[in-house]
Amino acid sequence: MKNLFVFISVTLIASTAGQAQEINLRGSWKFHIGDKAIWSTSQVDDSNWEAIFAPAPWEEEGFNGYDGFAWYRKKFDGRKLDKSENYYLNIGFIDDVDEVYVNEKLIGFSGSMPPRFKTAYNSERKYPIPNEVINFEGENIIAIRVFDVTLGGGIIEGNLGIYRSTKNRMLVDLQGLWDFVPVGDREDKADIEWKKIIVPSPWEHQGYLRYDGLAWYKRSFLIDSKIIDSEEDLVLILGKIDDFDKTYLNGKMIGRTNDGQPFGQSQSYEKIRAYAIPVHLLKKNAPNIVEVLVEDMGNVGGIYEGPVGIATRTTYERYFK
Repeated sequence: MKNLFVFISVTLIASTAGQAQEINLRGSWKFHIGDKAIWSTSQVDDSNWEAIFAPAPWEEEGFNGYDGFAWYRKKFDGRKLDKSENYYLNIGFIDDVDEVYVNEKLIGFSGSMPPRFKTAYNSERKYPIPNEVINFEGENIIAIRVFDVTLGGGIIEGNLGIYRSTKNRMLVDLQGLWDFVPVGDREDKADIEWKKIIVPSPWEHQGYLRYDGLAWYKRSFLIDSKIIDSEEDLVLILGKIDDFDKTYLNGKMIGRTNDGQPFGQSQSYEKIRAYAIPVHLLKKNAPNIVEVLVEDMGNVGGIYEGPVGIATRTTYERYFK
Protein backbone atom coordinates (compact mmCIF):
# COMPACT_ATOMS: atom_id res chain seq x y z
CA MET A 1 0.00 0.00 0.00
CA LYS A 2 0.95 1.86 1.74
CA ASN A 3 1.20 5.38 0.85
CA LEU A 4 -2.55 5.24 0.32
CA PHE A 5 -2.93 6.95 3.69
CA VAL A 6 -1.90 10.27 2.20
CA PHE A 7 -4.71 10.24 -0.34
CA ILE A 8 -7.71 8.96 1.59
CA SER A 9 -9.84 11.54 3.37
CA VAL A 10 -12.58 10.94 5.88
CA THR A 11 -15.01 11.88 3.14
CA LEU A 12 -17.57 9.13 2.78
CA ILE A 13 -18.60 9.88 -0.80
CA ALA A 14 -16.04 10.92 -3.39
CA SER A 15 -18.01 13.81 -4.87
CA THR A 16 -21.50 15.08 -5.51
CA ALA A 17 -21.42 13.23 -8.83
CA GLY A 18 -24.04 10.52 -8.69
CA GLN A 19 -26.08 12.47 -6.13
CA ALA A 20 -29.13 14.69 -6.50
CA GLN A 21 -29.60 17.62 -4.15
CA GLU A 22 -33.01 17.54 -2.49
CA ILE A 23 -32.65 20.43 -0.01
CA ASN A 24 -30.31 23.40 -0.43
CA LEU A 25 -28.68 24.42 2.87
CA ARG A 26 -26.70 27.36 1.52
CA GLY A 27 -27.73 30.63 3.17
CA SER A 28 -28.66 31.84 6.63
CA TRP A 29 -27.90 29.68 9.70
CA LYS A 30 -28.31 30.34 13.42
CA PHE A 31 -24.90 30.87 15.06
CA HIS A 32 -23.50 31.14 18.58
CA ILE A 33 -19.92 31.28 19.81
CA GLY A 34 -19.05 29.17 22.85
CA ASP A 35 -19.80 25.55 23.63
CA LYS A 36 -22.73 23.91 25.45
CA ALA A 37 -23.83 20.31 24.94
CA ILE A 38 -27.50 21.31 25.08
CA TRP A 39 -27.05 23.25 21.82
CA SER A 40 -27.28 19.96 19.91
CA THR A 41 -30.82 19.37 21.19
CA SER A 42 -34.34 20.54 20.39
CA GLN A 43 -34.62 21.98 23.90
CA VAL A 44 -32.54 25.06 23.15
CA ASP A 45 -34.24 28.28 22.07
CA ASP A 46 -32.07 29.65 19.25
CA SER A 47 -34.42 32.49 18.29
CA ASN A 48 -31.99 35.07 19.69
CA TRP A 49 -28.87 33.56 18.11
CA GLU A 50 -26.96 35.52 15.48
CA ALA A 51 -27.76 34.96 11.81
CA ILE A 52 -24.72 33.96 9.77
CA PHE A 53 -24.25 33.07 6.11
CA ALA A 54 -22.77 29.69 5.23
CA PRO A 55 -20.59 28.80 3.55
CA ALA A 56 -18.21 31.61 4.51
CA PRO A 57 -15.49 31.97 7.14
CA TRP A 58 -17.09 33.39 10.27
CA GLU A 59 -14.40 36.10 10.25
CA GLU A 60 -16.17 37.51 7.17
CA GLU A 61 -19.53 37.43 8.96
CA GLY A 62 -18.73 39.70 11.89
CA PHE A 63 -16.56 37.46 14.05
CA ASN A 64 -13.13 38.64 12.96
CA GLY A 65 -10.28 37.27 15.07
CA TYR A 66 -12.40 34.67 16.88
CA ASP A 67 -10.85 31.24 17.47
CA GLY A 68 -12.46 28.52 19.55
CA PHE A 69 -15.83 26.75 19.75
CA ALA A 70 -19.02 27.76 17.98
CA TRP A 71 -22.32 26.15 16.97
CA TYR A 72 -24.44 26.35 13.80
CA ARG A 73 -28.12 25.35 13.69
CA LYS A 74 -30.59 25.08 10.81
CA LYS A 75 -34.01 23.50 10.25
CA PHE A 76 -35.25 21.55 7.22
CA ASP A 77 -38.58 20.08 6.19
CA GLY A 78 -38.56 16.26 6.14
CA ARG A 79 -41.71 16.23 3.98
CA LYS A 80 -39.47 17.08 1.03
CA LEU A 81 -37.71 13.71 1.40
CA ASP A 82 -38.79 10.18 0.48
CA LYS A 83 -38.37 7.59 3.22
CA SER A 84 -37.67 4.88 0.62
CA GLU A 85 -34.44 6.68 -0.43
CA ASN A 86 -31.02 7.10 1.22
CA TYR A 87 -29.68 10.57 1.99
CA TYR A 88 -26.38 12.26 2.75
CA LEU A 89 -25.66 15.60 4.38
CA ASN A 90 -23.01 17.68 2.62
CA ILE A 91 -21.60 20.41 4.90
CA GLY A 92 -18.65 21.25 2.67
CA PHE A 93 -15.29 22.19 4.19
CA ILE A 94 -15.06 23.13 7.86
CA ASP A 95 -12.10 24.75 9.58
CA ASP A 96 -10.96 22.92 11.70
CA VAL A 97 -13.02 20.19 13.43
CA ASP A 98 -16.73 19.34 13.52
CA GLU A 99 -19.42 17.16 15.06
CA VAL A 100 -22.75 17.03 13.20
CA TYR A 101 -26.11 16.19 14.78
CA VAL A 102 -29.50 15.66 13.15
CA ASN A 103 -32.42 15.68 15.58
CA GLU A 104 -29.97 15.32 18.50
CA LYS A 105 -28.31 12.23 16.95
CA LEU A 106 -24.59 12.40 16.13
CA ILE A 107 -24.28 11.34 12.48
CA GLY A 108 -20.65 12.20 11.76
CA PHE A 109 -17.47 14.03 12.70
CA SER A 110 -14.11 14.93 11.18
CA GLY A 111 -10.84 15.60 12.98
CA SER A 112 -10.40 15.45 16.75
CA MET A 113 -11.64 17.97 19.32
CA PRO A 114 -9.36 19.19 22.11
CA PRO A 115 -7.51 17.95 24.08
CA ARG A 116 -6.45 15.53 21.28
CA PHE A 117 -6.88 18.19 18.61
CA LYS A 118 -6.37 17.19 14.98
CA THR A 119 -7.52 19.43 12.15
CA ALA A 120 -9.56 18.20 9.19
CA TYR A 121 -9.85 21.55 7.39
CA ASN A 122 -9.08 19.98 3.98
CA SER A 123 -11.73 17.23 4.14
CA GLU A 124 -15.16 17.67 2.58
CA ARG A 125 -17.89 16.66 5.04
CA LYS A 126 -20.42 14.20 3.60
CA TYR A 127 -22.28 12.17 6.19
CA PRO A 128 -25.02 9.57 5.67
CA ILE A 129 -28.27 10.43 7.48
CA PRO A 130 -29.87 7.23 8.82
CA ASN A 131 -33.53 7.15 7.83
CA GLU A 132 -34.56 6.40 11.40
CA VAL A 133 -33.12 9.79 12.42
CA ILE A 134 -35.19 11.81 9.93
CA ASN A 135 -38.66 13.11 10.74
CA PHE A 136 -40.33 12.64 7.35
CA GLU A 137 -43.53 14.27 8.63
CA GLY A 138 -42.18 17.73 9.44
CA GLU A 139 -39.38 19.76 11.05
CA ASN A 140 -35.81 18.53 11.54
CA ILE A 141 -32.85 20.27 13.20
CA ILE A 142 -29.22 20.18 12.10
CA ALA A 143 -26.73 21.25 14.77
CA ILE A 144 -23.00 21.54 14.07
CA ARG A 145 -20.33 21.93 16.73
CA VAL A 146 -17.14 23.50 15.32
CA PHE A 147 -13.72 24.12 16.81
CA ASP A 148 -11.26 26.43 15.06
CA VAL A 149 -7.70 26.94 16.20
CA THR A 150 -6.45 29.75 13.95
CA LEU A 151 -7.09 31.82 10.80
CA GLY A 152 -10.41 31.19 9.00
CA GLY A 153 -13.07 29.37 11.01
CA GLY A 154 -16.40 27.64 10.48
CA ILE A 155 -18.19 26.31 7.41
CA ILE A 156 -15.93 27.98 4.90
CA GLU A 157 -16.97 26.61 1.48
CA GLY A 158 -18.80 23.82 -0.32
CA ASN A 159 -22.07 22.61 -1.82
CA LEU A 160 -24.19 22.59 1.32
CA GLY A 161 -27.29 20.48 1.10
CA ILE A 162 -29.09 17.19 1.62
CA TYR A 163 -28.47 14.84 -1.27
CA ARG A 164 -30.20 11.69 -2.45
CA SER A 165 -27.75 9.00 -3.48
CA THR A 166 -28.56 7.81 -6.98
CA LYS A 167 -25.81 5.18 -6.91
CA ASN A 168 -26.64 3.49 -3.62
CA ARG A 169 -27.75 -0.05 -4.43
CA MET A 170 -27.52 -1.33 -0.87
CA LEU A 171 -30.53 -2.80 0.91
CA VAL A 172 -28.93 -1.62 4.17
CA ASP A 173 -26.39 1.22 4.11
CA LEU A 174 -23.79 0.68 6.84
CA GLN A 175 -21.59 3.68 6.13
CA GLY A 176 -21.32 6.22 8.92
CA LEU A 177 -20.79 5.94 12.66
CA TRP A 178 -19.66 2.65 14.18
CA ASP A 179 -18.54 1.74 17.69
CA PHE A 180 -14.79 1.17 17.91
CA VAL A 181 -12.13 0.14 20.38
CA PRO A 182 -8.43 -0.74 19.97
CA VAL A 183 -7.46 -3.81 22.02
CA GLY A 184 -3.70 -4.05 21.44
CA ASP A 185 -2.56 -7.63 20.95
CA ARG A 186 -5.61 -9.41 22.41
CA GLU A 187 -9.07 -10.21 21.04
CA ASP A 188 -10.98 -9.82 24.30
CA LYS A 189 -13.45 -6.93 24.20
CA ALA A 190 -14.96 -7.38 27.66
CA ASP A 191 -15.06 -4.40 30.05
CA ILE A 192 -14.03 -1.86 27.43
CA GLU A 193 -15.23 1.65 26.62
CA TRP A 194 -16.43 1.90 23.03
CA LYS A 195 -15.69 5.07 21.06
CA LYS A 196 -17.23 6.36 17.83
CA ILE A 197 -15.50 6.10 14.46
CA ILE A 198 -16.42 6.88 10.84
CA VAL A 199 -16.63 3.96 8.41
CA PRO A 200 -15.11 3.85 5.87
CA SER A 201 -12.01 5.83 6.81
CA PRO A 202 -8.55 4.94 8.16
CA TRP A 203 -8.45 5.04 11.95
CA GLU A 204 -5.27 7.15 11.70
CA HIS A 205 -7.46 10.04 10.51
CA GLN A 206 -9.63 9.76 13.59
CA GLY A 207 -7.29 10.07 16.53
CA TYR A 208 -5.41 6.78 16.33
CA LEU A 209 -2.27 7.94 14.57
CA ARG A 210 0.53 5.32 14.50
CA TYR A 211 -1.71 2.66 16.08
CA ASP A 212 -0.99 -0.87 14.85
CA GLY A 213 -2.55 -4.01 16.27
CA LEU A 214 -6.07 -5.31 16.88
CA ALA A 215 -9.28 -3.30 17.06
CA TRP A 216 -12.99 -4.09 17.16
CA TYR A 217 -15.69 -2.42 15.09
CA LYS A 218 -19.39 -2.83 15.96
CA ARG A 219 -22.61 -1.67 14.31
CA SER A 220 -26.27 -2.57 14.81
CA PHE A 221 -28.90 -2.44 12.08
CA LEU A 222 -32.53 -3.31 11.35
CA ILE A 223 -33.60 -5.15 8.22
CA ASP A 224 -37.04 -5.45 6.67
CA SER A 225 -38.59 -8.86 7.31
CA LYS A 226 -39.63 -8.98 3.63
CA ILE A 227 -35.95 -8.99 2.68
CA ILE A 228 -35.25 -11.84 5.09
CA ASP A 229 -38.20 -13.85 3.76
CA SER A 230 -37.26 -13.33 0.11
CA GLU A 231 -35.39 -16.00 -1.81
CA GLU A 232 -32.47 -13.67 -2.62
CA ASP A 233 -29.06 -14.54 -1.19
CA LEU A 234 -27.65 -11.64 0.84
CA VAL A 235 -24.07 -10.41 1.11
CA LEU A 236 -22.39 -8.27 3.78
CA ILE A 237 -19.97 -5.93 2.01
CA LEU A 238 -17.28 -4.31 4.17
CA GLY A 239 -15.18 -2.63 1.51
CA LYS A 240 -11.42 -2.77 1.94
CA ILE A 241 -9.75 -3.45 5.28
CA ASP A 242 -6.11 -3.01 6.25
CA ASP A 243 -4.91 -5.66 6.89
CA PHE A 244 -6.88 -8.71 8.14
CA ASP A 245 -10.36 -9.27 9.56
CA LYS A 246 -12.67 -11.70 11.28
CA THR A 247 -16.32 -10.77 10.77
CA TYR A 248 -19.25 -11.81 12.95
CA LEU A 249 -23.02 -11.45 12.60
CA ASN A 250 -25.03 -11.80 15.80
CA GLY A 251 -22.11 -13.57 17.45
CA LYS A 252 -21.37 -16.07 14.64
CA MET A 253 -18.35 -15.77 12.37
CA ILE A 254 -19.46 -15.42 8.75
CA GLY A 255 -16.10 -14.67 7.11
CA ARG A 256 -12.44 -13.83 7.47
CA THR A 257 -9.61 -12.61 5.23
CA ASN A 258 -5.95 -13.26 6.03
CA ASP A 259 -3.45 -14.32 3.40
CA GLY A 260 -0.89 -15.17 6.09
CA GLN A 261 1.81 -13.00 4.55
CA PRO A 262 4.01 -10.63 6.59
CA PHE A 263 3.99 -6.84 6.51
CA GLY A 264 5.17 -5.55 3.14
CA GLN A 265 4.18 -8.74 1.33
CA SER A 266 0.53 -9.21 2.30
CA GLN A 267 -2.06 -8.18 -0.30
CA SER A 268 -5.11 -8.67 1.90
CA TYR A 269 -5.64 -4.91 2.19
CA GLU A 270 -6.54 -4.78 -1.53
CA LYS A 271 -9.43 -7.25 -1.29
CA ILE A 272 -13.05 -6.16 -0.94
CA ARG A 273 -14.63 -8.07 1.94
CA ALA A 274 -17.90 -9.68 0.87
CA TYR A 275 -19.34 -12.44 3.04
CA ALA A 276 -22.49 -14.48 2.47
CA ILE A 277 -25.11 -13.91 5.16
CA PRO A 278 -26.77 -17.07 6.52
CA VAL A 279 -30.41 -15.98 6.53
CA HIS A 280 -31.15 -17.92 9.73
CA LEU A 281 -28.79 -15.59 11.61
CA LEU A 282 -30.84 -12.48 10.83
CA LYS A 283 -33.38 -11.22 13.37
CA LYS A 284 -36.75 -9.83 12.37
CA ASN A 285 -38.02 -6.71 14.12
CA ALA A 286 -34.93 -6.57 16.34
CA PRO A 287 -31.40 -5.15 16.08
CA ASN A 288 -28.78 -7.23 14.31
CA ILE A 289 -25.13 -6.73 15.25
CA VAL A 290 -22.09 -6.81 12.98
CA GLU A 291 -18.71 -7.07 14.72
CA VAL A 292 -15.40 -6.93 12.88
CA LEU A 293 -12.03 -7.70 14.46
CA VAL A 294 -9.37 -5.91 12.41
CA GLU A 295 -5.64 -6.59 12.60
CA ASP A 296 -3.31 -3.94 11.19
CA MET A 297 0.40 -4.69 10.76
CA GLY A 298 1.57 -1.16 9.97
CA ASN A 299 0.83 2.22 8.41
CA VAL A 300 -2.87 2.60 7.49
CA GLY A 301 -5.37 0.61 9.55
CA GLY A 302 -9.06 -0.20 9.66
CA ILE A 303 -12.06 -0.30 7.33
CA TYR A 304 -10.62 2.35 5.07
CA GLU A 305 -12.62 2.24 1.82
CA GLY A 306 -16.21 1.43 0.84
CA PRO A 307 -18.71 0.27 -0.19
CA VAL A 308 -20.12 -0.84 3.17
CA GLY A 309 -23.57 -2.36 3.50
CA ILE A 310 -25.85 -5.28 2.74
CA ALA A 311 -26.86 -6.15 -0.83
CA THR A 312 -28.33 -9.06 -2.73
CA ARG A 313 -25.81 -11.41 -4.28
CA THR A 314 -27.05 -10.38 -7.73
CA THR A 315 -26.36 -6.71 -6.97
CA TYR A 316 -22.96 -7.51 -5.47
CA GLU A 317 -21.83 -9.52 -8.47
CA ARG A 318 -23.14 -6.94 -10.94
CA TYR A 319 -21.83 -3.75 -9.35
CA PHE A 320 -19.22 -4.46 -6.68
CA LYS A 321 -17.35 -7.66 -7.44
